[in-house]
Amino acid sequence: MTSFDTKIAVLLRDDLASWQRLNVTAFLVSGIAHVTPELMGEPYFDADETEYLPMFGQPVLVFSGTADVLTAAHTRALGRGLRISIFTDELFHTGNDVDNRAAVRAVPGEKLALAGLAVHGPKNAVDKILKGASLHR
Repeated sequence: MTSFDTKIAVLLRDDLASWQRLNVTAFLVSGIAHVTPELMGEPYFDADETEYLPMFGQPVLVFSGTADVLTAAHTRALGRGLRISIFTDELFHTGNDVDNRAAVRAVPGEKLALAGLAVHGPKNAVDKILKGASLHR
């Protein structure tokens, strides 16, 4: 197994419905891929030479925690200067990127109703940010 110096992690609030967990995870990792294109692997090809899109070249670990764990992780990530993607409860009720960004902008950071966040950074830093969270099951 390959060892990585960095970690990609998604932290989901533990009371989300199954469809919400999947939706939030998909949106959150797109932010990580956008700002760190060097994490992307090469395209995939099947035996017929059909090309498929590249994916992350390292695992994405998914964690869950309470709303308080999410708030603390948000605070710790920002305090460490790491960029994060966030998904708030309001985004379940919007239908496009413009409305999504407006919904987040309308709320001060300490009052965001976080459904999830994603972070990429040095392993030790990410582990400290995720303190109190557990691997999603």
